[in-house]
Amino acid sequence: MKHREAPTRIKGQAIRVSSALLIFAVIAVCALLSGCGNSNRIIIGTQTFSEPKIIANMYKLLIEDRTDMKVKVMPDLATSTVVLDALTNDDIQMASLYSGIILDNYFPIERTNDRASILRQAQEGFDKHYGLKWFDSYGFENTYAFTVRKELAEKEQLHQISDVKDKAQSMRLGVDTSWLERAGDGYADFQKVYGITFGKVYPMEVALVYNAIATNKMDIVVAYSTDARLKEYELVTLEDDKHFFPPYDASPVIRKEVLEAHPELQEVIDLLIGKLDAKTVIDLNYEVDVNKRNEKKVAEEYLKRIGLLK
Repeated sequence: MKHREAPTRIKGQAIRVSSALLIFAVIAVCALLSGCGNSNRIIIGTQTFSEPKIIANMYKLLIEDRTDMKVKVMPDLATSTVVLDALTNDDIQMASLYSGIILDNYFPIERTNDRASILRQAQEGFDKHYGLKWFDSYGFENTYAFTVRKELAEKEQLHQISDVKDKAQSMRLGVDTSWLERAGDGYADFQKVYGITFGKVYPMEVALVYNAIATNKMDIVVAYSTDARLKEYELVTLEDDKHFFPPYDASPVIRKEVLEAHPELQEVIDLLIGKLDAKTVIDLNYEVDVNKRNEKKVAEEYLKRIGLLK
Protein backbone atom coordinates (compact mmCIF):
# COMPACT_ATOMS: atom_id res chain seq x y z
CA MET A 1 0.00 0.00 0.00
CA LYS A 2 1.60 3.28 -1.06
CA HIS A 3 -0.15 5.65 1.23
CA ARG A 4 -0.24 7.18 4.65
CA GLU A 5 0.28 10.66 5.89
CA ALA A 6 3.93 9.79 6.40
CA PRO A 7 5.55 10.71 8.60
CA THR A 8 2.55 12.23 10.34
CA ARG A 9 -0.09 9.78 9.00
CA ILE A 10 -3.25 9.44 11.11
CA LYS A 11 -1.37 10.37 14.24
CA GLY A 12 -0.32 13.76 12.97
CA GLN A 13 1.93 16.04 14.99
CA ALA A 14 -0.48 18.91 15.54
CA ILE A 15 0.70 20.38 12.19
CA ARG A 16 -2.02 22.34 10.47
CA VAL A 17 -1.89 21.93 6.69
CA SER A 18 -2.85 24.85 4.46
CA SER A 19 -6.38 24.40 3.15
CA ALA A 20 -6.22 26.82 0.22
CA LEU A 21 -6.16 24.08 -2.42
CA LEU A 22 -8.83 22.19 -0.52
CA ILE A 23 -11.15 25.20 -0.52
CA PHE A 24 -10.58 25.70 -4.24
CA ALA A 25 -11.41 22.07 -4.93
CA VAL A 26 -14.50 22.23 -2.73
CA ILE A 27 -15.75 25.32 -4.54
CA ALA A 28 -15.45 23.46 -7.83
CA VAL A 29 -17.32 20.45 -6.48
CA CYS A 30 -19.99 22.63 -4.93
CA ALA A 31 -20.54 24.31 -8.27
CA LEU A 32 -21.15 20.91 -9.80
CA LEU A 33 -23.55 20.00 -7.04
CA SER A 34 -25.32 23.38 -7.07
CA GLY A 35 -24.21 24.18 -3.56
CA CYS A 36 -22.65 22.52 -0.53
CA GLY A 37 -24.85 21.18 2.24
CA ASN A 38 -27.71 21.87 -0.12
CA SER A 39 -31.03 20.00 0.22
CA ASN A 40 -30.36 16.33 -0.43
CA ARG A 41 -26.66 16.44 -1.25
CA ILE A 42 -23.70 15.39 0.89
CA ILE A 43 -19.94 15.30 0.32
CA ILE A 44 -17.88 12.55 1.98
CA GLY A 45 -14.19 13.42 2.27
CA THR A 46 -11.35 10.92 2.53
CA GLN A 47 -7.65 10.82 3.27
CA THR A 48 -5.14 9.67 0.66
CA PHE A 49 -5.02 5.95 1.50
CA SER A 50 -7.40 3.22 0.44
CA GLU A 51 -9.50 2.22 3.44
CA PRO A 52 -11.32 5.54 3.94
CA LYS A 53 -11.91 5.71 0.19
CA ILE A 54 -13.44 2.23 0.20
CA ILE A 55 -15.63 3.05 3.21
CA ALA A 56 -16.72 6.36 1.67
CA ASN A 57 -17.86 4.48 -1.43
CA MET A 58 -19.74 2.01 0.77
CA TYR A 59 -21.63 4.91 2.30
CA LYS A 60 -22.25 6.50 -1.10
CA LEU A 61 -23.84 3.25 -2.26
CA LEU A 62 -25.84 2.73 0.93
CA ILE A 63 -27.08 6.30 1.23
CA GLU A 64 -28.13 6.54 -2.40
CA ASP A 65 -29.77 3.10 -2.20
CA ARG A 66 -31.75 3.77 0.99
CA THR A 67 -32.50 7.50 0.85
CA ASP A 68 -33.21 10.13 -1.78
CA MET A 69 -29.88 11.87 -1.11
CA LYS A 70 -27.05 12.23 -3.59
CA VAL A 71 -23.46 11.65 -2.48
CA LYS A 72 -20.13 12.94 -3.79
CA VAL A 73 -16.87 11.34 -2.61
CA MET A 74 -13.97 13.81 -2.35
CA PRO A 75 -10.75 11.74 -2.12
CA ASP A 76 -7.13 12.53 -1.34
CA LEU A 77 -7.38 15.18 1.36
CA ALA A 78 -3.80 15.32 2.59
CA THR A 79 -4.21 14.29 6.23
CA SER A 80 -6.84 13.59 8.86
CA THR A 81 -6.22 17.14 10.10
CA VAL A 82 -7.25 18.49 6.69
CA VAL A 83 -10.31 16.23 6.76
CA LEU A 84 -11.27 17.60 10.17
CA ASP A 85 -10.77 21.19 8.97
CA ALA A 86 -13.00 20.47 5.98
CA LEU A 87 -15.69 19.03 8.24
CA THR A 88 -15.68 21.98 10.61
CA ASN A 89 -15.75 24.43 7.68
CA ASP A 90 -18.65 22.52 6.04
CA ASP A 91 -16.53 21.93 2.96
CA ILE A 92 -17.41 18.27 3.44
CA GLN A 93 -20.17 16.87 5.61
CA MET A 94 -18.96 13.35 6.45
CA ALA A 95 -15.73 11.35 6.74
CA SER A 96 -13.98 8.50 8.55
CA LEU A 97 -11.64 9.54 11.36
CA TYR A 98 -9.54 7.71 13.94
CA SER A 99 -10.06 8.08 17.69
CA GLY A 100 -6.38 8.70 18.49
CA ILE A 101 -6.52 12.01 16.65
CA ILE A 102 -7.57 13.52 19.99
CA LEU A 103 -3.96 13.11 21.16
CA ASP A 104 -3.09 15.99 18.82
CA ASN A 105 -4.49 18.52 21.30
CA TYR A 106 -7.76 19.56 19.70
CA PHE A 107 -9.29 19.91 23.17
CA PRO A 108 -8.35 18.93 26.75
CA ILE A 109 -8.31 15.17 27.30
CA GLU A 110 -7.34 12.57 29.85
CA ARG A 111 -4.31 10.84 28.31
CA THR A 112 -4.70 7.10 28.31
CA ASN A 113 -4.27 4.13 26.00
CA ASP A 114 -7.61 2.63 26.97
CA ARG A 115 -9.58 2.16 23.75
CA ALA A 116 -13.02 2.74 25.24
CA SER A 117 -11.88 5.91 27.00
CA ILE A 118 -10.20 7.36 23.91
CA LEU A 119 -13.30 6.67 21.80
CA ARG A 120 -15.61 8.18 24.43
CA GLN A 121 -13.47 11.30 24.70
CA ALA A 122 -13.41 11.66 20.92
CA GLN A 123 -17.19 11.40 20.80
CA GLU A 124 -17.77 13.87 23.62
CA GLY A 125 -15.04 16.30 22.64
CA PHE A 126 -15.83 16.63 18.96
CA ASP A 127 -19.52 16.96 19.81
CA LYS A 128 -18.89 19.76 22.30
CA HIS A 129 -16.10 21.66 20.53
CA TYR A 130 -16.72 20.97 16.85
CA GLY A 131 -20.41 20.13 16.42
CA LEU A 132 -19.62 16.69 15.02
CA LYS A 133 -21.37 13.38 15.64
CA TRP A 134 -18.67 10.74 16.15
CA PHE A 135 -20.14 7.26 15.87
CA ASP A 136 -18.94 4.03 17.47
CA SER A 137 -16.15 2.18 15.67
CA TYR A 138 -16.50 0.20 12.46
CA GLY A 139 -14.74 -2.54 14.40
CA PHE A 140 -11.07 -1.96 13.55
CA GLU A 141 -8.21 0.36 14.34
CA ASN A 142 -5.33 1.53 12.17
CA THR A 143 -2.29 1.96 14.39
CA TYR A 144 1.35 0.95 14.66
CA ALA A 145 1.99 -2.79 14.87
CA PHE A 146 5.08 -4.94 15.37
CA THR A 147 5.17 -7.45 12.53
CA VAL A 148 7.23 -10.55 11.66
CA ARG A 149 7.34 -13.08 8.85
CA LYS A 150 4.92 -15.95 9.21
CA GLU A 151 7.64 -18.60 9.27
CA LEU A 152 9.52 -16.80 12.06
CA ALA A 153 6.35 -16.40 14.11
CA GLU A 154 5.65 -20.13 13.80
CA LYS A 155 9.23 -21.22 14.45
CA GLU A 156 9.74 -19.03 17.54
CA GLN A 157 6.13 -19.14 18.78
CA LEU A 158 5.74 -15.38 18.56
CA HIS A 159 2.19 -14.24 19.31
CA GLN A 160 2.61 -11.01 21.26
CA ILE A 161 5.29 -8.35 21.56
CA SER A 162 6.50 -9.66 24.92
CA ASP A 163 7.40 -12.96 23.23
CA VAL A 164 10.37 -11.34 21.46
CA LYS A 165 12.05 -10.12 24.65
CA ASP A 166 14.54 -12.99 24.95
CA LYS A 167 15.34 -12.85 21.23
CA ALA A 168 15.44 -9.08 20.68
CA GLN A 169 19.22 -8.67 20.98
CA SER A 170 19.73 -10.87 17.93
CA MET A 171 16.93 -9.28 15.89
CA ARG A 172 17.12 -6.56 13.25
CA LEU A 173 14.34 -3.98 13.68
CA GLY A 174 13.15 -1.86 10.77
CA VAL A 175 11.13 1.25 11.63
CA ASP A 176 9.62 4.40 10.24
CA THR A 177 12.26 7.09 10.78
CA SER A 178 9.84 9.31 12.69
CA TRP A 179 8.94 6.54 15.15
CA LEU A 180 12.44 6.59 16.65
CA GLU A 181 11.92 10.20 17.69
CA ARG A 182 8.26 10.20 18.70
CA ALA A 183 7.44 11.22 22.25
CA GLY A 184 4.98 9.02 24.12
CA ASP A 185 4.71 6.15 21.66
CA GLY A 186 8.19 6.03 20.08
CA TYR A 187 11.15 3.74 20.59
CA ALA A 188 12.45 5.29 23.82
CA ASP A 189 9.12 4.89 25.57
CA PHE A 190 8.64 1.45 24.06
CA GLN A 191 11.90 0.32 25.68
CA LYS A 192 10.69 1.56 29.06
CA VAL A 193 7.27 -0.11 28.84
CA TYR A 194 8.36 -3.46 27.41
CA GLY A 195 11.93 -3.62 28.66
CA ILE A 196 12.97 -4.64 25.15
CA THR A 197 15.98 -3.31 23.23
CA PHE A 198 16.69 -4.68 19.77
CA GLY A 199 20.21 -5.58 18.67
CA LYS A 200 20.15 -3.45 15.53
CA VAL A 201 17.67 -0.75 14.57
CA TYR A 202 17.35 0.50 10.99
CA PRO A 203 15.33 3.68 10.36
CA MET A 204 13.82 3.96 6.88
CA GLU A 205 10.86 5.34 4.99
CA VAL A 206 7.77 3.52 6.18
CA ALA A 207 6.95 2.27 2.68
CA LEU A 208 10.21 0.29 2.67
CA VAL A 209 9.70 -1.72 5.87
CA TYR A 210 7.39 -4.27 4.25
CA ASN A 211 9.76 -5.27 1.48
CA ALA A 212 12.68 -5.22 3.91
CA ILE A 213 11.10 -7.86 6.13
CA ALA A 214 9.66 -9.86 3.25
CA THR A 215 13.15 -10.20 1.74
CA ASN A 216 14.71 -11.15 5.09
CA LYS A 217 16.69 -7.94 5.43
CA MET A 218 14.85 -7.34 8.72
CA ASP A 219 13.56 -9.74 11.35
CA ILE A 220 10.82 -7.49 12.74
CA VAL A 221 9.33 -4.16 11.64
CA VAL A 222 6.93 -1.54 12.91
CA ALA A 223 4.16 -1.47 10.31
CA TYR A 224 0.55 -0.28 10.11
CA SER A 225 -2.10 -2.64 11.34
CA THR A 226 -4.40 -2.60 8.27
CA ASP A 227 -1.83 -2.32 5.49
CA ALA A 228 -2.48 -4.55 2.47
CA ARG A 229 1.15 -5.63 2.42
CA LEU A 230 0.60 -7.60 5.61
CA LYS A 231 -1.43 -9.96 3.46
CA GLU A 232 0.74 -9.62 0.36
CA TYR A 233 3.87 -10.74 2.20
CA GLU A 234 2.15 -13.09 4.68
CA LEU A 235 3.25 -11.08 7.72
CA VAL A 236 2.03 -11.73 11.25
CA THR A 237 1.06 -8.87 13.57
CA LEU A 238 2.09 -9.36 17.19
CA GLU A 239 -0.44 -8.49 19.87
CA ASP A 240 0.39 -5.31 21.77
CA ASP A 241 -0.06 -7.10 25.11
CA LYS A 242 0.99 -4.10 27.23
CA HIS A 243 -1.26 -1.72 25.25
CA PHE A 244 1.67 0.54 24.41
CA PHE A 245 0.41 2.05 21.17
CA PRO A 246 -2.47 4.54 21.42
CA PRO A 247 -5.76 3.27 19.97
CA TYR A 248 -6.83 4.57 16.59
CA ASP A 249 -10.30 3.11 16.15
CA ALA A 250 -11.98 4.16 12.91
CA SER A 251 -15.46 5.67 12.99
CA PRO A 252 -17.83 7.59 10.73
CA VAL A 253 -18.07 11.27 11.61
CA ILE A 254 -20.75 13.66 10.35
CA ARG A 255 -21.77 17.24 10.97
CA LYS A 256 -24.56 17.24 13.56
CA GLU A 257 -26.60 19.78 11.64
CA VAL A 258 -26.64 17.47 8.60
CA LEU A 259 -27.80 14.55 10.74
CA GLU A 260 -30.50 16.72 12.28
CA ALA A 261 -31.71 17.82 8.84
CA HIS A 262 -31.59 14.23 7.55
CA PRO A 263 -32.33 11.88 10.48
CA GLU A 264 -32.71 9.03 8.01
CA LEU A 265 -28.90 9.02 7.73
CA GLN A 266 -28.54 7.71 11.29
CA GLU A 267 -29.90 4.28 10.36
CA VAL A 268 -27.79 4.10 7.20
CA ILE A 269 -24.57 5.08 8.96
CA ASP A 270 -25.25 2.51 11.68
CA LEU A 271 -25.22 -0.26 9.06
CA LEU A 272 -21.40 -0.40 9.03
CA ILE A 273 -20.81 -0.03 12.75
CA GLY A 274 -19.08 -3.19 13.95
CA LYS A 275 -19.05 -4.67 10.42
CA LEU A 276 -15.37 -4.12 9.56
CA ASP A 277 -12.66 -5.94 11.52
CA ALA A 278 -8.93 -5.58 10.80
CA LYS A 279 -8.74 -8.72 8.65
CA THR A 280 -11.65 -7.55 6.51
CA VAL A 281 -10.08 -4.14 6.00
CA ILE A 282 -6.71 -5.67 5.11
CA ASP A 283 -8.50 -7.84 2.51
CA LEU A 284 -10.35 -4.84 1.07
CA ASN A 285 -7.18 -2.75 0.96
CA TYR A 286 -5.42 -5.66 -0.74
CA GLU A 287 -7.98 -5.68 -3.55
CA VAL A 288 -7.35 -1.99 -4.22
CA ASP A 289 -3.63 -1.61 -3.49
CA VAL A 290 -2.27 -4.93 -4.72
CA ASN A 291 -4.86 -6.12 -7.23
CA LYS A 292 -5.38 -2.53 -8.45
CA ARG A 293 -9.14 -2.69 -8.41
CA ASN A 294 -11.56 0.23 -8.24
CA GLU A 295 -12.55 1.32 -4.70
CA LYS A 296 -16.22 1.63 -5.54
CA LYS A 297 -16.37 -1.84 -7.10
CA VAL A 298 -14.61 -3.38 -4.09
CA ALA A 299 -17.02 -1.56 -1.78
CA GLU A 300 -20.04 -2.73 -3.77
CA GLU A 301 -18.94 -6.36 -3.76
CA TYR A 302 -18.41 -6.34 -0.01
CA LEU A 303 -21.82 -4.78 0.70
CA LYS A 304 -23.49 -7.41 -1.48
CA ARG A 305 -21.53 -10.18 0.22
CA ILE A 306 -22.76 -9.16 3.68
CA GLY A 307 -26.31 -8.57 2.48
CA LEU A 308 -26.49 -4.78 2.66
CA LEU A 309 -26.96 -4.35 -1.09
CA LYS A 310 -28.82 -6.48 -3.59
